[in-house]
Amino acid sequence: MTDSNKQIFITGATGLVGSYLARLLLKKGYRVRALKRAKSKMDLLGPDAERIEWVTGDVLDIPALEDAMEDVDQVFHCAAMVSYDPKYLKEMMAINVDGTANVINVALYREVKKLVHISSIAALGKSKHGEPVSEQTKWERDKKNTNYSVSKYLSEQEVWRGYAEGLPVAIINPSVVLGAGRWRQSSTGLFKQVYDGLKFYPLGGNGFVDVRDVAQMALQLMESDIEGERFLANGENLKFRDLFNQMAEGLDKPVPTIKVTPLLGALAWRTMWLKSKLTGRSPLITRETVRSATGTVAYDASKSEKLLDFKYTPIPETVRETTAVLRETGVGVTGLLAV
Repeated sequence: MTDSNKQIFITGATGLVGSYLARLLLKKGYRVRALKRAKSKMDLLGPDAERIEWVTGDVLDIPALEDAMEDVDQVFHCAAMVSYDPKYLKEMMAINVDGTANVINVALYREVKKLVHISSIAALGKSKHGEPVSEQTKWERDKKNTNYSVSKYLSEQEVWRGYAEGLPVAIINPSVVLGAGRWRQSSTGLFKQVYDGLKFYPLGGNGFVDVRDVAQMALQLMESDIEGERFLANGENLKFRDLFNQMAEGLDKPVPTIKVTPLLGALAWRTMWLKSKLTGRSPLITRETVRSATGTVAYDASKSEKLLDFKYTPIPETVRETTAVLRETGVGVTGLLAV
């Protein structure tokens, strides 16, 4: 039974995962306090935004964090920056690494009873022989690691430091998160690209997970006695072509037909790089995104399935429901899946 007297604090509550988690917590009867910037958009929370106690600030604002975590029982740390543009490296490292350190330090100071950190598969190691990546895959320094990957790995080290210093923690490493949100941002932007008539598909594949599953797992871990563990969250391993075909079917659009070979990908990121230098805008395609899209990585989520008895939403179901929301609400309008 939900203890409605517990005060929950969330960072990143205006983002994709954080917003679904906040809505789920409210649905379960928890009191929710969250951090937001002065100009944060609240659209992903819908009318539930008015039911949240807001503290204005960010994860680099220690006084704001101290105010936000006063009398807090539990913390969900969802805030992070995702970028593959080198010009945002310093900002991303500050938010993802220094920001996480701040959250951990204040949680220790405020004697928070438990913290659940939403990390990423980017913080996991790489498979060397084609076997699926799991929680046990060893991280190694590699020049092919993306800057985002490095930032998420280092942020996890701050969480483990907090655990060593007495803060009960659990970590979730989601694969590519899918669900209805802001159509031009994060992974939801893939649906928008297909809607706009995407003609290209990369050769690679990746793991994908429903945003509602990530929120549900975070809540399950918080309500459990589990601590000092990390869980890879992955609903299904898919080729990008198969995923895009499912999206196209749901949106009643033509499927992409042009294969992105390594050569075509190399030409694309170089062209975008040159264009960004001329326009001053961040490139839509970078060397890192091409490398990720043309490679195939599979993920093993058996630990969560066994230890948590977790049942994942089938990705075709996620795609059907998300495309239905897009078609109903219209392009450019934020639509939400029910939690």
